[in-house]
Amino acid sequence: MRIVFVGAGELTVETAALLIARKHEVVIIEEDKERIEELTETLDCSFLHGDGSRPNILSEAGPEHADYLFCLTENDQYNIIAALVGRSLGYGHVVIQIHNVDYLNICRELRLEHTVTPSKTISRYLADTVSGVDVVELSSMIKYEARCMMVQITEHTKGKIADFALPKEARIIGIYRDDQFLIADPEVTLKDKDEALILTHSKHLAELTEQFSEKPEEPKES
Repeated sequence: MRIVFVGAGELTVETAALLIARKHEVVIIEEDKERIEELTETLDCSFLHGDGSRPNILSEAGPEHADYLFCLTENDQYNIIAALVGRSLGYGHVVIQIHNVDYLNICRELRLEHTVTPSKTISRYLADTVSGVDVVELSSMIKYEARCMMVQITEHTKGKIADFALPKEARIIGIYRDDQFLIADPEVTLKDKDEALILTHSKHLAELTEQFSEKPEEPKES
């Protein structure tokens, strides 16, 4: 695969090193020329000097040949802009790093579903450790073509779980409501602002994303 990174921070470097070891092609976009010169000595990949939120730079990285675009700078607003520009240019999978959780709802509204929030992940792990709980992360259990996705329920997508016309290989397995986790029961009604956790085959991701982002048709003028 070909993976493009925006930003050359520690998360990018560690992830890129793993991908390079697995024989993937990596391109890193970075504004700091000295940082690029430093990393060329340790990473066997391509570097592109420039602003990763600018269309001309992201185009130069080859969206038509890229499998993933990771926007991993320390600036949330910059990551969001780079992700939106990248998506408009045709990058198939766009993943962004968000530090301030206040931006998560904005990301969902912009249909930037693939977000990484280090503070939430690490804090949850540390709290579980103090409680003496050895929790297996969901990401370590998802294999092959299985995928787990989160969708935001709105006024026009709410309803009883049993009434949702989901693909055969898709199930709603959990609900987040008012800072609580609920096991999904077919008779439970999903409400506005709920978040539904769906386990599905990867081939249904685009279909489900479209289904839960649909808006009611505008009334036709008579």
